[in-house]
Amino acid sequence: MAQTISIFSTKGGVGRTFIAVNLAVSLAVKFKGKKILLLDMDSDLPGDMARLLNLKPQKVLNTLLREGHKEAYSSDELKEYIIRDPASGLDFATFTLHTKDIMGVHLDSDFLSAILENLAKEYDFIIADNGRAFNKLLISFLERTNLILLVTNPDMLSVSQAKEAIETLQSLYFPLKMIKVILNRAESLGGVTWREVKTVLPCDIIARIPSEGKVIGSALNRQVPVILDSPRSRASAALNTLAEDLTTHYEYFIPLQELEGIFSGQSAPREKILVQETTTLESLSLQGKPKIEKKEGPEDKIDELKQRIHRRLIQELDLRRLDRVAGDMAKVEGLRERTIKLVSNALAEESGILITSREERERIIKEIVDEALGLGPLEDLINDEEISDILVNNKNQIYVEKRGKLQQSKKRFVSNEQVRQIIERIVAPLGRRIDESMPMVDARLADGSRVNAIIPPLSLTGPTLTIRKFGAERLKISDLERLNAVNDTMAQFLKACVLCRKNVIVSGGTGSGKTTVLNVLSEFVPDGERIITIEDAAELKLHHEHWIRLESRPPNIEGKGAISVRDLFRNSLRMRPDRIIIGECRGPETLDMLQAMNTGHDGSMTTLHANSTQDVLSRLDSLILMSGIEIPLRAIREMIASSIDVIVHTARLSDGSRKVTQITEITGMLDEVHIGLHDIFAFHQVNVDERGKINGNFEPTGAIPTFFEEFHRRGIPLSADLFKKK
Repeated sequence: MAQTISIFSTKGGVGRTFIAVNLAVSLAVKFKGKKILLLDMDSDLPGDMARLLNLKPQKVLNTLLREGHKEAYSSDELKEYIIRDPASGLDFATFTLHTKDIMGVHLDSDFLSAILENLAKEYDFIIADNGRAFNKLLISFLERTNLILLVTNPDMLSVSQAKEAIETLQSLYFPLKMIKVILNRAESLGGVTWREVKTVLPCDIIARIPSEGKVIGSALNRQVPVILDSPRSRASAALNTLAEDLTTHYEYFIPLQELEGIFSGQSAPREKILVQETTTLESLSLQGKPKIEKKEGPEDKIDELKQRIHRRLIQELDLRRLDRVAGDMAKVEGLRERTIKLVSNALAEESGILITSREERERIIKEIVDEALGLGPLEDLINDEEISDILVNNKNQIYVEKRGKLQQSKKRFVSNEQVRQIIERIVAPLGRRIDESMPMVDARLADGSRVNAIIPPLSLTGPTLTIRKFGAERLKISDLERLNAVNDTMAQFLKACVLCRKNVIVSGGTGSGKTTVLNVLSEFVPDGERIITIEDAAELKLHHEHWIRLESRPPNIEGKGAISVRDLFRNSLRMRPDRIIIGECRGPETLDMLQAMNTGHDGSMTTLHANSTQDVLSRLDSLILMSGIEIPLRAIREMIASSIDVIVHTARLSDGSRKVTQITEITGMLDEVHIGLHDIFAFHQVNVDERGKINGNFEPTGAIPTFFEEFHRRGIPLSADLFKKK
């Protein structure tokens, strides 16, 4: 089986074609017993190689692709496309002779691989000039290559382009160990030394071809390889040495088995797969281990492989730098690129034939980098805009809410320890900790996503992580209408309530869209007003410039220094607010908020967990009693009735959609303990279609708000017809 060598450079004029031709001729002349094939795969400047050898091929390989053949050509059939160079005895074939010949040709990578595989069976060495463009033809050929020889000259422009070419090859997951450098025109006047080149390029320089302009120029003009035209020249001697090295330094070449394991996409040899035949590539992934009984299988080997590479990363790269550069996106990206290169090289050296496709290789590299620098298997879920919640029950169970529906993800963690590491990576930059003495923590990601984590001994199933993603887009009332969460009539009424400085509670269950609705309502607050928001975890995204954001603080490691929402609320009353918006009332601060609403701080808003508007009243009773102040139930109810004007109730329906299902007015006390509630608008479900989608209508109940006349006194044009029952 042939050793296939690709001669490549991204800069023109460095002598790539000259080296390819003369290296092949040297191998053919010095090693008569070996069969050498020279290929011209340069699709940008075709024909130069044939001219250097003074050959006139009649058939070109691209016609095979143009004719659309899909069957594998036999070696005998391919001989029609190969001609013999009588001077050296090597065989020659070309992909094309004219640029126009490749226009419209569809490159079938599998078919090209089949052609190269058949050719490799007939030769000892295949030398190819691969041009200087990163295109599909190059990548497809390099995937069948054992060695890449990158040609450069001793000038900084050439060296810089060579360095960039190496980085590009690495980004395409070609391992560094399969790339070697040839320094052409070495020791030319004005050039940099090879030692200086070596400090810039991360690959070994295995040959230095001296600059002999007169000798080489004469050979080129005579269309005779310099190896034959001037066999005693220094250039010929260097090329002959390179040819000898290639026949003795077997470590230069990636073995065919390893090469196929990295690029071919074909299954690894069956004897190497120590699992049942039904095992697929997906089962080799950490994202879904096969449920088969075995002592040791590929998934275990991949786990071990990833752990070995991770240990190498720790040695070669200070992963602790991530915390120090977290705020600088340019530094973070630079650290990630460097890590990808290190992982790519380490994977090529350690994986052998375990990884059976290019796609598998790319996926594992991404997983390792995500584990080292990011959130591991959660990275893709965080970046998926359709996912709103990520729920990690333990290392094997990750659920997501996608388009309102809860479903189990195929993602997996390697171990519960890895889940712990991800949790610590989230909370550590925020100055918080999670351990057995403090096994619960609330935090948020850099994008504002809300995070809750709880670990053993409190969590019996293992470390548990809940992420409520923070939407990047600021929704407006028009977006809620587009999503059929409200209709235009309801939108007009809600806007009027905010402008009229009515106190509003947005209620609903977990994940029903309370915070989203509260954000939208804040859009209607006039720009000239001063808004103060108070939250446990900052989620609100207001559009106003005069907006003060306050966030509570948990206790420190010593259990001191906590600042509660109630503390912040009391302080906000001294900050001259026009509006106070509390992200969620869930404790004693509820009493303070109601008192403030009842003593001049109207136009305030908050959210509350409740199953209906009626449940809001019971929930408020409970929260006020939590304040520790003994207040009669009648006094509590009177305070609620005089403080709250409107309740906006949200719900997540069975089809995953979120809607405002009730807009209710609190009309006052009916008797000593009962508060009057009037629904102004309500959602009425009609049916559920065959796809499970809920159909229904938003309808006014016919009740006109008791404060309707106040709209007109404040100059808010709202027609009474909006409230007429249809």
